[in-house]
Amino acid sequence: MDIFLKTIGSINDETRLKILNFINQNGEVCVCDIESAFEMIQSRVSRHLKILKEGGFLKVERRGRWAFYSIRTPLDAFRQSILDEIAYLELELPNRKFSCNKTKKEIRRC
Repeated sequence: MDIFLKTIGSINDETRLKILNFINQNGEVCVCDIESAFEMIQSRVSRHLKILKEGGFLKVERRGRWAFYSIRTPLDAFRQSILDEIAYLELELPNRKFSCNKTKKEIRRC
């Protein structure tokens, strides 16, 4: 029951739905690109990403000082069906902006 409630609770916010759909459409996304695209401060974006991760939707990979988020795989049938339904919502998503001040070495690893 706790897992179910955490999953549902993680998507009860329009911003989180948009972020989840944004990541689903763009694949692996750097946290700084999410900040830039959604024009949000780092702490607010991090809070939304933490809730989505705890809800079982996201995985994070750290590369140096950068955190990259993507849809967790494999995703169970329940969460996959939620993700499929979110894709049908008429959510206005921002364009992906590449805004990180990464070094050439960090970009090659992305």
